Amino acid sequence: MPDHTVTVHMLTFLLGNKLLCLIVVVTAGLLLGRVRLAGLSLGSSGVIFTALAMGHFGYAVPDGIGVLGLTVFVYCIGISAGPRFFRVFQRDGRALAIICVVLISAAASGAWGLSVAMSIPADLAAGVFAGALTSTPGLAAAMEALPQGSQAAVGYGIAYPFGVITVVLFVQLLPRLLRVDLSVLGAQLQSQEDQGRRIVRVLVEVCNPAILGRELSDLNAIPESNCQVARILDENRLVPVPANLVLAAGQRLLLIAREYRLPPVIDLLGRRDERADLLTDREGQCTHIVVTSSNIVGKTIDFLKLRSNRGVTITRITRHDVEFVPKRSDQIEYGDMLNTVGEPEDLESFAVFAGHRAKTFDETDLISLGVGITAGVILGSVQMSLGESTFSLGAAGGPLFVGLVLGHCGRIGPIKGHLPAAARMLMTEMGLTLFLAGAGVTAGRAVGGVIQSHGATLCVAAALTSLSPMLVGAIISRFVFRMNLLQTLGVVCGGMTSTPGLGALTAKTDSELPIISYAAAYPVALIIITIFAQLLVSAMT
Repeated sequence: MPDHTVTVHMLTFLLGNKLLCLIVVVTAGLLLGRVRLAGLSLGSSGVIFTALAMGHFGYAVPDGIGVLGLTVFVYCIGISAGPRFFRVFQRDGRALAIICVVLISAAASGAWGLSVAMSIPADLAAGVFAGALTSTPGLAAAMEALPQGSQAAVGYGIAYPFGVITVVLFVQLLPRLLRVDLSVLGAQLQSQEDQGRRIVRVLVEVCNPAILGRELSDLNAIPESNCQVARILDENRLVPVPANLVLAAGQRLLLIAREYRLPPVIDLLGRRDERADLLTDREGQCTHIVVTSSNIVGKTIDFLKLRSNRGVTITRITRHDVEFVPKRSDQIEYGDMLNTVGEPEDLESFAVFAGHRAKTFDETDLISLGVGITAGVILGSVQMSLGESTFSLGAAGGPLFVGLVLGHCGRIGPIKGHLPAAARMLMTEMGLTLFLAGAGVTAGRAVGGVIQSHGATLCVAAALTSLSPMLVGAIISRFVFRMNLLQTLGVVCGGMTSTPGLGALTAKTDSELPIISYAAAYPVALIIITIFAQLLVSAMT
């Protein structure tokens, strides 16, 4: 048997195994995503192309793998966006709702206009509308409003790849056309947002006569301002603060706090000394301690009285990727990383007392992960009434909402809303590629047949129906609501319910702004698409 025939038979045998086919689709897609043309690359979204090709030739991946990937991806997105989502939604919720309504209206109007101009049947046009927005709930709503035996699913099948590809290309091409580096923009915006909120070290000279002779622990205004006195200057060296320090003129104290909280504390103590950054700490007098012991978990800083009882000061706490300076009423939680100052022997004793275990900070609580995703899937399957129709949040909306709530709260009972950064990045990428593989293989089975049956007309309609709402949404976001480009692109991805688009966008910047905008727009878009799908069917029939 010729060598090439053996190779073909072996390849056919291997790809006939659904698990091996999945691995080939994902690996080949990621390799394709690394190819750069004119500075553009598909990134993880390259998987959709290899999946479409494999689906077209009849190969398959394990059943349900796409839904699993989608739930994991959006849950991790929710966990990432949660700490800032509700604050942003409270501020920009009205604008996001308006943008989503206009964006989806543009898509529906485009689908209706193209159906008239190109003589596309109503059921196919409704499917094109849902597919261009990559919205399965939209397809379900359209099919519910159409008679049995409609071809909406065919229109959805041909439009879906265009809905994926156009958004992926849009979020990469628009910044290039505007000559904006998303990575640089993200860093600049983060710097502006952090201005005044940076945690800084400031040396202060004690010279206020009103506090001389009083113990430092009596000045409640300092810890209540989320400010910690970390050290005291001793012969040009910084040392831990004694338990019962009595304030005297000329003492110099090192304060740690967010920049905007410092002025009243400095005024209380005396005046600022600009030498803080020139001074050094004594070796071994500062360490990071990760909390696991019930001796300290659930107790407040005030209750523990660590400076007097243990000879140490907690200057900062890192929790759920957020670093803050604690006040007296703050409780210590399991897994908190404490930046602790004290003499070496006191630090060693406190580490034992706190149950220090460094790797706890980077561990993933798989039980919390499982419970969180399960709760999201259950929520997504609940049918809700909207007038005469019903809708559900689906496999994307349910886990996204639960992830947002858990990420915002940090913990609900024993369930943690935290994933270590490395684990979260891995699961987000893995979930996205699995989703693209499953969705692409499924859509690939129908693409060839639909093109043969309906020609290029549906392809043109799908591309235009995908592109027009993005342009409208971007224009309104930028010029009406004055959003920055990262927010604009995040809103567009959310309004188009495009998970691959978000994946391509987050690959270009470390900023969380597009994720937060996407997470805020997505639930609104989900509901509006369901309504407009039925309105579109009514208008065309």
